[in-house]
Amino acid sequence: QVQLVESGGGLVQAGDSLRLSCAASTRSPASYGMGWFRQAPGKERDFVATITWNGGRTLYAESVKGRFTISRDNAKNTVYLQMNSLKPEDTAVYYCAARPTLFSSETYTSSSDYTYWGQGTQVTVSS
Repeated sequence: QVQLVESGGGLVQAGDSLRLSCAASTRSPASYGMGWFRQAPGKERDFVATITWNGGRTLYAESVKGRFTISRDNAKNTVYLQMNSLKPEDTAVYYCAARPTLFSSETYTSSSDYTYWGQGTQVTVSS
């Protein structure tokens, strides 16, 4: 079992930055691929970014490419999402997710690929 707890959300203005954190309670953080997803009111949960177990590969949704950066610190059992140049359309609840990958270099972009989920953190960007 893995428990994920997101933090760092808030209310910001367009153009501002935020860094989300996802703390994982696991003895083996390096064996999990991690992802960030987001869900706006009335919409489906969408892929944002993913990172392999060792940070060797990352993948981003086109809508955030060049503005968001996913990273991880396995020593701290934490995954981050640095969000720059935020836009009102980035407003959503952001979820962290984990998938057991046994040190695979594959990346996963579908919510159905992930086993464990956090409770989400709200990000609101005003214009």
